[in-house]
Amino acid sequence: MLVIDFHSHILPGIDDGSRNVEKSLGMLQISASQGVDIIAATSHFYATEDRISSFLDRRQNAFEQLKQCLTEKDEYPEIVVGAEVAFFSGISRAERLEDLTYQGTDLLLLEMPFSPWTKADIDEIKYILERRRMKVLLAHLERFLTIPGNKKKIYELLELPVYVQINAESFEQWGERRQIFKMLKKKGMIFLGSDCHGVHHRAPNLIKGRNALEKKMGKAFMDEMDAQALYLLNREER
Repeated sequence: MLVIDFHSHILPGIDDGSRNVEKSLGMLQISASQGVDIIAATSHFYATEDRISSFLDRRQNAFEQLKQCLTEKDEYPEIVVGAEVAFFSGISRAERLEDLTYQGTDLLLLEMPFSPWTKADIDEIKYILERRRMKVLLAHLERFLTIPGNKKKIYELLELPVYVQINAESFEQWGERRQIFKMLKKKGMIFLGSDCHGVHHRAPNLIKGRNALEKKMGKAFMDEMDAQALYLLNREER
């Protein structure tokens, strides 16, 4: 079964992730050593700082720079481009929102606000799901549990047909790990991302999350997670 990293910042010079192609190649090497077959390059998109069209141009340029340094001999993970889209008021009606999904899919990686959520925020997610007919993968949902009042809103979100992405490093803290498994009981499935930003600081670490999940949930769960991950990316097992 193919192993997918749903969340990374490996494209060079586009956000606070990889600074240059050399760093990007180092991150890909680490990911490959951990058994990652497909890695999603999900650069940050902030509507308050950028237009979708200019973001897509910059992302493509960064991707081309990286691709030029890859050869057929390189045993790096396959790169799928996407975006980590920061939530903003009015996002549900934004033009070209579909262009920020993972390539070849209708799946949007959405980063919720780092502030108390409101009913209006939840309603925007509902609109994206129901009216825009898009799938939503909530980026590192565990990071929002400590925001006052948000735990209740998180479980409201989990009632919707959303998908949950968890950062691998979160399994290193007992409190966060306990909350992750609590969410897992509610949702039934989660998906993993390294959210890697560099070679040394916030380096690729998907293996940590996978090991923790398999120890707790078993191999059958991992196989099902990997199969559903391929479904979300509209892929089939090679």
